[in-house]
Amino acid sequence: MESIVQALIGREREQEVLSAFVAATQGRALILRGDAGVGKSSLLNHIVERATAQQHQVIRAAGAEAESQLPFAGLHQLLYPLLPHINGLDDPHRGVFDVVFGRGEGTAPSVMTLGIAVLDLLALVASHKPLLLVLDDGQWLDASSTGVCGFVGRRLTGSSVKLVVGLRSDVPSGFDTAALPQLPVTTLSQTASEQLLDTHHPGLAPRIRRLILDEAQGNPLALLELPPYVRGDRAGRTPEELLGYTGTPLPLRLQQVYGARITALGDDVRAELLRGALDGVGSGAAAGHARNTRYRMREADEAAACGLLDIDPLTGDFVFRHPLVRSTVVHRATPNERRAAHAVLAHVHRDDLERRATHLAASTVDPDEEVAAALEAAADSATRRGGAQAAVAWLTRAAELSESRQERSRRLGSAGYIAGHSGQLDQAQQLVRSGTPTGTDNSPSSVVTSGYAALFEDGDVRSSQRQVFAAIESMRQSGLREPDEVLTRLVDLLLAINQYASDEASWQRTHELMASLGDLVSSHSRVYQDAWGDVVRRGAGVHERVERAFAGLGDLEPWDVTRLGVAAYHVDTLSQCRPQLQRTVDREAETGAVADAMTMLHLIMLDQIAVGEWDEAEHTGRRCLELTTTHRHALFVHHTQAYLGLLAALRGEVLRARELQATVEAWARPRGVGFLTQIADAVGTTAALTEGDYEAAYLHAIGITPPGTFQPYAHQASRTLLDLVEAALHTGRTQQARAHALAAQDANLPDRSPRLALITYGALAMTTTDTARAEALYDRAETQPAAARFPFELARIRLARGIRLRHTRGRKAARPSLTQAAETFERLGTPAWTERARAELRATGAPALSTSAHTTALTWQEHRIADLAAGGLTNKEIGARMHLSPRTVSSHLYRVFPKLGITSRAALRDALAKIPGCDQDA
Repeated sequence: MESIVQALIGREREQEVLSAFVAATQGRALILRGDAGVGKSSLLNHIVERATAQQHQVIRAAGAEAESQLPFAGLHQLLYPLLPHINGLDDPHRGVFDVVFGRGEGTAPSVMTLGIAVLDLLALVASHKPLLLVLDDGQWLDASSTGVCGFVGRRLTGSSVKLVVGLRSDVPSGFDTAALPQLPVTTLSQTASEQLLDTHHPGLAPRIRRLILDEAQGNPLALLELPPYVRGDRAGRTPEELLGYTGTPLPLRLQQVYGARITALGDDVRAELLRGALDGVGSGAAAGHARNTRYRMREADEAAACGLLDIDPLTGDFVFRHPLVRSTVVHRATPNERRAAHAVLAHVHRDDLERRATHLAASTVDPDEEVAAALEAAADSATRRGGAQAAVAWLTRAAELSESRQERSRRLGSAGYIAGHSGQLDQAQQLVRSGTPTGTDNSPSSVVTSGYAALFEDGDVRSSQRQVFAAIESMRQSGLREPDEVLTRLVDLLLAINQYASDEASWQRTHELMASLGDLVSSHSRVYQDAWGDVVRRGAGVHERVERAFAGLGDLEPWDVTRLGVAAYHVDTLSQCRPQLQRTVDREAETGAVADAMTMLHLIMLDQIAVGEWDEAEHTGRRCLELTTTHRHALFVHHTQAYLGLLAALRGEVLRARELQATVEAWARPRGVGFLTQIADAVGTTAALTEGDYEAAYLHAIGITPPGTFQPYAHQASRTLLDLVEAALHTGRTQQARAHALAAQDANLPDRSPRLALITYGALAMTTTDTARAEALYDRAETQPAAARFPFELARIRLARGIRLRHTRGRKAARPSLTQAAETFERLGTPAWTERARAELRATGAPALSTSAHTTALTWQEHRIADLAAGGLTNKEIGARMHLSPRTVSSHLYRVFPKLGITSRAALRDALAKIPGCDQDA
């Protein structure tokens, strides 16, 4: 390696910036970006020297093109030296690292969850001495590691940790959008170029000196490497002939320089270099920390002697002098030589599922079922780790190596299925078509792929439904005797289509078809069948089945997590699985199942709405809208707009709510997407209730279901129970209101979900004429174990109770319920409902509420956050434990303080102690 003095010729400006970077007292990140050979690695060496002199602990790593598709490969390398410190972390963070490093089982964490854990690990290490992380060739870092490094780099302020990354300008990278400060590394000036050349190659003939300067164009690597090449024996060719590659980029010319040296090596040395290059052995000092995971080149002194390799000072291993050497070694090898090297590497990594599969795939030419199976297993592993894109590539290669046409078609179908869930619908269809014999374009796998494409892209429920019914019926009649993966995919797709269509006849036909399939239908599909269709009639016991299914999370694909999450929504137990969804969604939105990430964001948003986190719900909805729009999934675009409209209606943003309602209606109704038209009706109902237009609210509500019954397979029928009852009561339709409340009781809705229990008892209380019975029912509603998790519905019930108490037992009796209702509405941010409750409260003669008045009980999440804050944890530490961002924690505390009548964290412990009944269910 060149010395620091050599590297710093002409780098005065960069030296000043890097010196200030190291000397800064606050943590920060910096990207060095420049062309190949321009001197980024030398500048990184300089910053390492400065940091070492100032008593920093330095950790170096380098990206490798050979590992760019292996999830977390770069992070493994960067954190490998810190493994001994992981035991100093708390249990949740240790568990995160155990999963990532393969030391324990579990679902791969999201970028945010892992990023927070990495931040805490770095803070622990840096508590002893400042820490500098140096990452060279960051453009080759895998997407998962890039996401975590970007997350960490943006959050180093306030620590004593610094991160510097070297990137090539000509290679796209995830760091391009990481929003980190950058220092461009440009070519040297003419004066500096001459100085560098004369320092290292004095005495060049003027003609050769001028030729080198003209060809190098200020590139330091070219200035160092071209002179020996020109002066060597090249069969009598002139310097001009040797460098006469008109129009060839400089990196390619340098590869020619290195290629001449490689060709001169013995066969054994070239083979050793090739194995190192194909396994991602690094270049320079950054290569030293991966000795246990990468190939170690041996007997390569000849290559070091001619300037192709260096010796890593930390490990004593051979490393490539420059990344261009590594790429030249690969390009110069013949296909047979590369395959032989990959075969050796597959044996070296026989205990590493994904790395072995990568080398097996490249070493095999003819069909080989054993290799194909290994690739399929690696694809399964990658899918569960958020690497769906890598899984598609491995399955495609597995199909190419399959020994039978049936296996080839099956694996291409799986690749297409994963590609479809990853938002790559065009690629999915191409994969399935390539695996389908000519003239059979309606194969079950192609129906799965085309069905999802039609559903996601345009909400085409009718034609896709017909195709899927036909495909399932064809498989049933074929005499299928064992559970089949493609059949399961068809069944799950049919259930998804039916959910969006919300058509009773189609659901009845589906039930009949699934009954005929018997044990061929998976237990998960049976859960979806009962939860997604008609929870009123088929939802008994579903929440217990969902909980049991979630208990096996380690074996679930991302689409299974999503589907079970949808089932949890239908039985109102989303809060229990939301942490899992939050951990998963960031991971899948990067390189995984993007389409499933969209639905996960829907589910997170729905739970945020339910528990009263309306600001966070708005943020989630906007993020989802951006993602769905980018991928042109029209169904999910309008689905997101429907939920944003519902949220706007709750908050009193009636004009926006109705605009979104009209947009969703205009798109969904002609297509027969009943799921969305029902939400649009719910938006209209909610907006009208917010405005106090009860007649309009009633008309919208009965558009979903008639009073006294629950429209079959209309998912909003039970969810709008309280809306219809309230609207009916306020418009004098007391009989209809009572009939609807009794219908909920007769349907045993309290057994279906905690939310339905709350609103059923509330509706029964509102509609009974017996005062004592009403009070008992109100008590039963408010004391439901999960009542506080649905603050908006609980506040409405308390408002109704307060109004009734004022008329039946007097003003004093009404004040507690009205006060709780008013304060909850105000905290949620719904002005119209707040004013309605305050008006009723004023009618009792109560004084105006103050911000320090005792309010409703804390929600389960608020109570947990307040308790952790009272214990002295920072917002970041609380967020890490609860899988929330520090900003979300801060917003929760902002709401908690006025509820407890305090203004600082110091007062939290005493305030919590004074309210022993504060959300004991948290």
